[in-house]
Amino acid sequence: MIDFSLTDDQLAVRDMAREVAQKVVMPNIVEYDRKQEPMPQLLPAMAEANLLGFCIPEQYGGLGMDYISLGLASEEMEYADTAARVVLSVHIGLFSLPVLTWANEEQKQKYLVPAAKGEKIATFGLTEPAAGSDVVGLQTTAVKEGDHYVLNGEKMWISLAAVADYFLIFAWTDLEKKKNRDHSGISAFIVESGWDGVSTGSLHGKLGVRAGNTGFISMQDVKVPAENLVYKEGAGFKIAMFCLDQGRYTVAAGSCGLIKACRDACVKYSKERKTFTVNIEQHQLVKQMIANMEAGYEYSTYLWMKAGWLKNQGKRSTRATSLAKWISCREAEAAAANAVQVHGAYGFSDEYPVERFYRNSKGASIYEGTREIHTLMQADYVLGFRRDKELERDLPVVSQSPSEES
Repeated sequence: MIDFSLTDDQLAVRDMAREVAQKVVMPNIVEYDRKQEPMPQLLPAMAEANLLGFCIPEQYGGLGMDYISLGLASEEMEYADTAARVVLSVHIGLFSLPVLTWANEEQKQKYLVPAAKGEKIATFGLTEPAAGSDVVGLQTTAVKEGDHYVLNGEKMWISLAAVADYFLIFAWTDLEKKKNRDHSGISAFIVESGWDGVSTGSLHGKLGVRAGNTGFISMQDVKVPAENLVYKEGAGFKIAMFCLDQGRYTVAAGSCGLIKACRDACVKYSKERKTFTVNIEQHQLVKQMIANMEAGYEYSTYLWMKAGWLKNQGKRSTRATSLAKWISCREAEAAAANAVQVHGAYGFSDEYPVERFYRNSKGASIYEGTREIHTLMQADYVLGFRRDKELERDLPVVSQSPSEES
Protein backbone atom coordinates (compact mmCIF):
# COMPACT_ATOMS: atom_id res chain seq x y z
CA MET A 1 0.00 0.00 0.00
CA ILE A 2 1.30 3.44 -0.94
CA ASP A 3 1.48 5.79 2.04
CA PHE A 4 1.70 9.49 1.19
CA SER A 5 1.93 10.70 4.79
CA LEU A 6 5.11 12.67 5.49
CA THR A 7 7.57 11.89 8.27
CA ASP A 8 9.03 14.51 10.58
CA ASP A 9 12.37 14.21 8.77
CA GLN A 10 10.74 14.77 5.39
CA LEU A 11 8.91 17.82 6.71
CA ALA A 12 12.18 19.13 8.12
CA VAL A 13 13.83 18.87 4.69
CA ARG A 14 10.85 20.63 3.10
CA ASP A 15 11.08 23.45 5.64
CA MET A 16 14.84 23.71 5.15
CA ALA A 17 14.38 24.14 1.40
CA ARG A 18 11.54 26.58 1.93
CA GLU A 19 13.70 28.74 4.17
CA VAL A 20 16.47 28.97 1.58
CA ALA A 21 13.91 29.71 -1.14
CA GLN A 22 12.25 32.47 0.85
CA LYS A 23 15.38 34.09 2.28
CA VAL A 24 17.79 33.78 -0.63
CA VAL A 25 15.88 33.28 -3.88
CA MET A 26 12.70 35.34 -3.58
CA PRO A 27 14.31 38.64 -2.56
CA ASN A 28 16.84 38.46 -5.42
CA ILE A 29 15.14 36.64 -8.26
CA VAL A 30 13.75 39.63 -10.14
CA GLU A 31 17.15 41.33 -10.22
CA TYR A 32 19.05 38.30 -11.48
CA ASP A 33 16.34 37.20 -13.88
CA ARG A 34 16.53 40.62 -15.49
CA LYS A 35 20.34 40.50 -15.58
CA GLN A 36 20.23 36.92 -16.89
CA GLU A 37 22.84 35.88 -14.36
CA PRO A 38 22.86 33.18 -11.67
CA MET A 39 22.46 34.33 -8.08
CA PRO A 40 25.95 34.13 -6.51
CA GLN A 41 24.50 33.61 -3.04
CA LEU A 42 22.38 30.58 -3.98
CA LEU A 43 24.92 27.75 -4.12
CA PRO A 44 26.66 28.73 -0.84
CA ALA A 45 23.29 29.00 0.89
CA MET A 46 22.19 25.60 -0.39
CA ALA A 47 25.48 24.05 0.70
CA GLU A 48 25.23 25.61 4.16
CA ALA A 49 21.71 24.19 4.55
CA ASN A 50 22.95 20.71 3.49
CA LEU A 51 20.64 20.79 0.45
CA LEU A 52 23.33 19.71 -2.00
CA GLY A 53 23.61 16.22 -0.58
CA PHE A 54 20.74 15.64 1.78
CA CYS A 55 19.57 12.45 0.04
CA ILE A 56 23.07 10.95 -0.13
CA PRO A 57 24.02 8.49 2.66
CA GLU A 58 25.85 9.89 5.65
CA GLN A 59 28.95 7.79 4.92
CA TYR A 60 29.42 9.89 1.77
CA GLY A 61 28.78 13.28 3.36
CA GLY A 62 25.00 13.50 3.03
CA LEU A 63 22.06 13.35 5.40
CA GLY A 64 20.69 9.99 4.25
CA MET A 65 17.24 11.27 3.26
CA ASP A 66 14.95 9.63 0.70
CA TYR A 67 13.38 10.36 -2.68
CA ILE A 68 10.22 11.89 -1.25
CA SER A 69 12.43 14.42 0.53
CA LEU A 70 14.13 15.19 -2.79
CA GLY A 71 10.73 15.77 -4.38
CA LEU A 72 9.59 18.06 -1.57
CA ALA A 73 12.78 20.12 -1.77
CA SER A 74 12.43 20.37 -5.55
CA GLU A 75 8.89 21.67 -5.20
CA GLU A 76 9.88 24.29 -2.65
CA MET A 77 12.82 25.56 -4.67
CA GLU A 78 10.80 25.86 -7.88
CA TYR A 79 8.04 27.67 -6.04
CA ALA A 80 10.61 30.47 -5.74
CA ASP A 81 12.18 29.99 -9.17
CA THR A 82 12.97 27.19 -11.59
CA ALA A 83 16.67 28.05 -11.55
CA ALA A 84 16.87 27.06 -7.88
CA ARG A 85 15.28 23.68 -8.53
CA VAL A 86 17.59 23.04 -11.46
CA VAL A 87 20.52 22.97 -9.04
CA LEU A 88 18.97 20.02 -7.22
CA SER A 89 18.15 18.31 -10.50
CA VAL A 90 21.62 18.34 -11.99
CA HIS A 91 23.86 18.31 -8.91
CA ILE A 92 21.96 15.54 -7.11
CA GLY A 93 19.68 13.87 -9.64
CA LEU A 94 22.00 13.82 -12.64
CA PHE A 95 25.38 13.48 -10.91
CA SER A 96 25.42 12.44 -7.27
CA LEU A 97 22.75 9.73 -7.36
CA PRO A 98 24.20 8.09 -10.49
CA VAL A 99 27.72 8.21 -9.02
CA LEU A 100 26.37 6.75 -5.79
CA THR A 101 24.72 3.91 -7.72
CA TRP A 102 27.26 3.13 -10.44
CA ALA A 103 30.69 4.35 -9.35
CA ASN A 104 33.27 2.33 -7.43
CA GLU A 105 34.30 3.15 -3.89
CA GLU A 106 37.38 5.12 -4.89
CA GLN A 107 35.33 7.29 -7.24
CA LYS A 108 32.70 7.87 -4.55
CA GLN A 109 35.27 9.01 -2.04
CA LYS A 110 36.98 11.29 -4.54
CA TYR A 111 33.94 12.84 -6.22
CA LEU A 112 30.72 12.05 -4.38
CA VAL A 113 31.82 13.13 -0.90
CA PRO A 114 32.83 16.70 -1.88
CA ALA A 115 29.68 17.03 -4.01
CA ALA A 116 27.42 15.86 -1.17
CA LYS A 117 29.08 18.28 1.24
CA GLY A 118 28.64 21.14 -1.21
CA GLU A 119 32.38 21.67 -1.47
CA LYS A 120 32.23 20.99 -5.21
CA ILE A 121 29.48 21.55 -7.78
CA ALA A 122 28.65 18.87 -10.33
CA THR A 123 26.56 18.41 -13.42
CA PHE A 124 25.75 16.05 -16.30
CA GLY A 125 26.83 16.17 -19.94
CA LEU A 126 24.69 14.20 -22.38
CA THR A 127 23.00 16.70 -24.73
CA GLU A 128 24.98 17.93 -27.72
CA PRO A 129 24.34 20.52 -30.46
CA ALA A 130 22.84 17.80 -32.69
CA ALA A 131 21.79 15.21 -30.12
CA GLY A 132 19.03 15.70 -27.57
CA SER A 133 16.22 13.17 -27.46
CA ASP A 134 18.21 11.06 -29.92
CA VAL A 135 20.81 9.95 -27.37
CA VAL A 136 22.70 7.63 -29.72
CA GLY A 137 23.13 10.60 -32.04
CA LEU A 138 25.82 12.04 -29.78
CA GLN A 139 29.22 12.56 -31.42
CA THR A 140 31.60 12.77 -28.46
CA THR A 141 34.25 10.05 -28.51
CA ALA A 142 36.66 8.58 -25.95
CA VAL A 143 39.54 6.59 -27.44
CA LYS A 144 41.58 4.34 -25.14
CA GLU A 145 45.31 5.03 -25.18
CA GLY A 146 47.26 3.17 -22.53
CA ASP A 147 46.15 4.19 -19.05
CA HIS A 148 43.82 6.95 -20.21
CA TYR A 149 41.11 7.88 -22.71
CA VAL A 150 41.34 10.79 -25.15
CA LEU A 151 38.01 12.62 -25.08
CA ASN A 152 36.77 14.87 -27.88
CA GLY A 153 33.38 16.50 -28.29
CA GLU A 154 31.05 19.25 -27.21
CA LYS A 155 28.06 19.23 -24.89
CA MET A 156 25.36 21.88 -25.18
CA TRP A 157 22.48 23.17 -23.04
CA ILE A 158 24.23 21.98 -19.89
CA SER A 159 22.91 23.41 -16.63
CA LEU A 160 25.68 24.72 -14.33
CA ALA A 161 28.24 24.16 -17.10
CA ALA A 162 30.21 27.31 -16.33
CA VAL A 163 30.19 26.87 -12.54
CA ALA A 164 30.56 23.10 -12.09
CA ASP A 165 33.75 21.39 -10.93
CA TYR A 166 32.78 17.88 -12.05
CA PHE A 167 30.97 16.60 -15.14
CA LEU A 168 29.44 13.17 -15.80
CA ILE A 169 30.21 12.89 -19.50
CA PHE A 170 28.90 10.36 -22.03
CA ALA A 171 30.95 9.36 -25.07
CA TRP A 172 31.38 6.59 -27.61
CA THR A 173 34.19 4.19 -26.70
CA ASP A 174 33.39 1.73 -29.48
CA LEU A 175 33.52 3.58 -32.79
CA GLU A 176 32.25 0.58 -34.78
CA LYS A 177 29.11 0.50 -32.67
CA LYS A 178 28.82 4.25 -33.16
CA LYS A 179 28.52 3.66 -36.91
CA ASN A 180 25.70 1.20 -36.29
CA ARG A 181 24.00 3.34 -33.63
CA ASP A 182 24.40 0.52 -31.11
CA HIS A 183 24.06 2.19 -27.72
CA SER A 184 26.15 -0.50 -26.03
CA GLY A 185 29.18 1.37 -27.38
CA ILE A 186 28.57 4.40 -25.13
CA SER A 187 30.43 4.83 -21.84
CA ALA A 188 30.38 7.31 -18.94
CA PHE A 189 33.27 9.24 -17.43
CA ILE A 190 33.81 11.68 -14.59
CA VAL A 191 35.63 14.72 -15.96
CA GLU A 192 37.05 17.65 -14.00
CA SER A 193 36.61 21.21 -15.21
CA GLY A 194 40.25 22.17 -14.66
CA TRP A 195 41.77 19.54 -16.90
CA ASP A 196 43.70 20.52 -20.01
CA GLY A 197 41.45 20.67 -23.04
CA VAL A 198 38.25 21.30 -21.08
CA SER A 199 36.57 24.65 -21.60
CA THR A 200 33.12 25.91 -20.67
CA GLY A 201 30.93 28.88 -21.38
CA SER A 202 27.51 30.33 -20.74
CA LEU A 203 24.54 30.78 -23.07
CA HIS A 204 22.46 33.95 -22.99
CA GLY A 205 19.19 35.05 -24.53
CA LYS A 206 17.18 32.19 -23.09
CA LEU A 207 13.41 32.44 -22.94
CA GLY A 208 13.30 31.31 -19.31
CA VAL A 209 15.36 30.10 -16.34
CA ARG A 210 17.40 33.22 -16.85
CA ALA A 211 18.73 33.25 -13.29
CA GLY A 212 20.31 29.85 -13.83
CA ASN A 213 23.56 29.09 -15.60
CA THR A 214 23.18 27.15 -18.86
CA GLY A 215 26.12 26.60 -21.15
CA PHE A 216 28.43 24.32 -23.06
CA ILE A 217 31.34 22.01 -22.32
CA SER A 218 34.01 21.73 -24.99
CA MET A 219 36.54 18.88 -24.80
CA GLN A 220 39.56 18.80 -27.09
CA ASP A 221 42.01 15.93 -26.67
CA VAL A 222 41.22 15.69 -22.98
CA LYS A 223 43.19 12.94 -21.24
CA VAL A 224 40.79 11.17 -18.88
CA PRO A 225 42.42 8.67 -16.51
CA ALA A 226 41.10 5.14 -17.07
CA GLU A 227 40.06 5.02 -13.42
CA ASN A 228 37.49 7.74 -14.20
CA LEU A 229 35.48 5.36 -16.36
CA VAL A 230 32.21 4.79 -14.50
CA TYR A 231 31.23 1.13 -13.98
CA LYS A 232 32.50 -0.37 -17.25
CA GLU A 233 32.80 0.28 -20.95
CA GLY A 234 29.49 0.07 -22.78
CA ALA A 235 27.35 0.87 -19.73
CA GLY A 236 26.94 4.53 -20.57
CA PHE A 237 23.49 4.31 -22.09
CA LYS A 238 22.07 2.46 -19.09
CA ILE A 239 23.71 4.97 -16.75
CA ALA A 240 22.33 7.86 -18.80
CA MET A 241 18.80 6.43 -18.65
CA PHE A 242 19.17 5.99 -14.90
CA CYS A 243 20.28 9.64 -14.67
CA LEU A 244 17.24 10.76 -16.62
CA ASP A 245 14.93 8.85 -14.29
CA GLN A 246 16.30 10.91 -11.41
CA GLY A 247 16.33 14.20 -13.28
CA ARG A 248 12.80 13.72 -14.60
CA TYR A 249 11.62 13.01 -11.09
CA THR A 250 12.93 16.33 -9.77
CA VAL A 251 11.43 18.15 -12.76
CA ALA A 252 8.03 16.56 -12.07
CA ALA A 253 8.08 17.54 -8.41
CA GLY A 254 9.46 20.98 -9.20
CA SER A 255 6.71 21.64 -11.72
CA CYS A 256 4.20 21.20 -8.91
CA GLY A 257 5.95 24.06 -7.14
CA LEU A 258 5.47 26.22 -10.22
CA ILE A 259 1.78 25.30 -10.42
CA LYS A 260 1.35 26.22 -6.77
CA ALA A 261 3.19 29.51 -7.28
CA CYS A 262 0.86 30.35 -10.18
CA ARG A 263 -2.19 29.47 -8.10
CA ASP A 264 -1.10 31.52 -5.11
CA ALA A 265 -0.22 34.53 -7.26
CA CYS A 266 -3.65 34.40 -8.91
CA VAL A 267 -5.49 34.05 -5.62
CA LYS A 268 -3.70 37.11 -4.26
CA TYR A 269 -4.23 39.18 -7.39
CA SER A 270 -7.87 38.20 -7.80
CA LYS A 271 -8.64 39.51 -4.33
CA GLU A 272 -7.06 42.88 -5.13
CA ARG A 273 -8.09 43.57 -8.71
CA LYS A 274 -11.56 44.93 -9.49
CA THR A 275 -13.39 44.89 -12.78
CA PHE A 276 -17.05 45.69 -13.33
CA THR A 277 -17.21 46.94 -9.71
CA VAL A 278 -16.23 43.61 -8.08
CA ASN A 279 -13.03 41.78 -7.29
CA ILE A 280 -12.21 39.44 -10.15
CA GLU A 281 -12.30 36.49 -7.74
CA GLN A 282 -16.07 36.74 -8.25
CA HIS A 283 -15.86 36.10 -11.99
CA GLN A 284 -16.66 32.53 -12.93
CA LEU A 285 -14.02 32.16 -15.63
CA VAL A 286 -11.32 33.39 -13.25
CA LYS A 287 -12.54 30.80 -10.75
CA GLN A 288 -12.36 28.17 -13.46
CA MET A 289 -8.72 28.94 -14.21
CA ILE A 290 -7.79 28.84 -10.53
CA ALA A 291 -9.73 25.60 -10.06
CA ASN A 292 -7.82 24.04 -12.95
CA MET A 293 -4.54 25.03 -11.30
CA GLU A 294 -5.63 23.37 -8.07
CA ALA A 295 -6.68 20.19 -9.84
CA GLY A 296 -3.44 20.07 -11.83
CA TYR A 297 -1.41 20.53 -8.67
CA GLU A 298 -3.21 17.78 -6.80
CA TYR A 299 -2.99 14.99 -9.35
CA SER A 300 0.51 15.95 -10.47
CA THR A 301 1.63 15.72 -6.83
CA TYR A 302 0.21 12.23 -6.49
CA LEU A 303 2.04 11.15 -9.65
CA TRP A 304 5.48 12.29 -8.51
CA MET A 305 4.91 10.93 -5.00
CA LYS A 306 4.00 7.54 -6.46
CA ALA A 307 7.24 7.58 -8.44
CA GLY A 308 9.14 8.57 -5.29
CA TRP A 309 7.51 5.76 -3.34
CA LEU A 310 8.60 3.25 -5.98
CA LYS A 311 12.15 4.60 -5.85
CA ASN A 312 12.22 4.31 -2.08
CA GLN A 313 11.15 0.67 -2.43
CA GLY A 314 14.00 -0.03 -4.84
CA LYS A 315 11.56 -0.72 -7.66
CA ARG A 316 11.75 0.35 -11.28
CA SER A 317 10.02 3.69 -11.71
CA THR A 318 10.80 4.61 -15.30
CA ARG A 319 7.17 4.36 -16.36
CA ALA A 320 5.82 6.20 -13.32
CA THR A 321 8.49 8.89 -13.49
CA SER A 322 7.88 9.50 -17.18
CA LEU A 323 4.15 9.91 -16.58
CA ALA A 324 4.73 12.24 -13.64
CA LYS A 325 7.15 14.37 -15.64
CA TRP A 326 4.90 14.59 -18.69
CA ILE A 327 1.71 15.46 -16.82
CA SER A 328 3.15 17.84 -14.24
CA CYS A 329 5.03 19.81 -16.91
CA ARG A 330 1.91 20.00 -19.04
CA GLU A 331 -0.09 21.26 -16.08
CA ALA A 332 2.59 23.77 -15.12
CA GLU A 333 2.63 25.23 -18.61
CA ALA A 334 -1.17 25.50 -18.60
CA ALA A 335 -1.19 27.03 -15.11
CA ALA A 336 1.38 29.64 -16.11
CA ALA A 337 -0.54 30.58 -19.25
CA ASN A 338 -3.73 30.99 -17.23
CA ALA A 339 -1.89 32.95 -14.56
CA VAL A 340 -0.85 35.51 -17.16
CA GLN A 341 -4.44 35.61 -18.38
CA VAL A 342 -5.79 36.22 -14.89
CA HIS A 343 -3.36 39.12 -14.45
CA GLY A 344 -4.34 40.64 -17.79
CA ALA A 345 -2.00 43.37 -19.01
CA TYR A 346 -0.03 43.17 -15.76
CA GLY A 347 0.71 39.52 -16.52
CA PHE A 348 2.63 40.72 -19.55
CA SER A 349 5.05 42.65 -17.34
CA ASP A 350 7.73 41.47 -14.93
CA GLU A 351 6.14 43.70 -12.32
CA TYR A 352 4.33 40.49 -11.37
CA PRO A 353 5.99 37.06 -11.13
CA VAL A 354 3.60 35.23 -13.47
CA GLU A 355 5.42 36.55 -16.53
CA ARG A 356 8.55 34.75 -15.27
CA PHE A 357 6.57 31.63 -14.41
CA TYR A 358 5.24 31.56 -17.98
CA ARG A 359 8.72 31.80 -19.50
CA ASN A 360 10.15 29.22 -17.11
CA SER A 361 7.36 26.72 -17.66
CA LYS A 362 8.20 26.12 -21.31
CA GLY A 363 11.63 24.67 -20.71
CA ALA A 364 10.36 21.72 -18.70
CA SER A 365 8.34 20.50 -21.68
CA ILE A 366 11.61 20.18 -23.59
CA TYR A 367 14.41 19.12 -21.25
CA GLU A 368 14.66 15.70 -19.57
CA GLY A 369 12.69 14.21 -22.46
CA THR A 370 10.32 16.29 -24.55
CA ARG A 371 6.58 15.99 -24.03
CA GLU A 372 6.46 14.11 -27.34
CA ILE A 373 8.98 11.54 -26.10
CA HIS A 374 6.99 10.95 -22.92
CA THR A 375 3.73 10.72 -24.86
CA LEU A 376 5.23 7.97 -27.01
CA MET A 377 6.70 6.22 -23.99
CA GLN A 378 3.35 6.06 -22.23
CA ALA A 379 1.58 4.83 -25.36
CA ASP A 380 4.23 2.16 -25.88
CA TYR A 381 3.80 0.92 -22.31
CA VAL A 382 0.05 0.59 -22.80
CA LEU A 383 0.36 -1.02 -26.24
CA GLY A 384 2.93 -3.52 -25.03
CA PHE A 385 5.80 -2.24 -27.15
CA ARG A 386 7.79 -1.24 -24.10
CA ARG A 387 8.36 -2.69 -20.66
CA ASP A 388 10.65 -2.04 -17.72
CA LYS A 389 13.11 -4.88 -17.33
CA GLU A 390 13.89 -6.59 -14.05
CA LEU A 391 16.35 -4.97 -11.69
CA GLU A 392 19.90 -5.52 -12.88
CA ARG A 393 21.47 -5.72 -9.43
CA ASP A 394 20.93 -4.89 -5.80
CA LEU A 395 21.51 -1.26 -4.98
CA PRO A 396 23.53 -0.15 -1.96
CA VAL A 397 21.27 2.80 -1.08
CA VAL A 398 17.76 4.25 -1.32
CA SER A 399 18.08 5.03 -5.02
CA GLN A 400 16.31 2.88 -7.57
CA SER A 401 17.72 0.31 -9.92
CA PRO A 402 19.87 1.21 -12.90
CA SER A 403 17.57 1.90 -15.81
CA GLU A 404 17.76 -0.18 -18.94
CA GLU A 405 15.80 0.81 -21.99
CA SER A 406 13.72 -1.88 -23.61
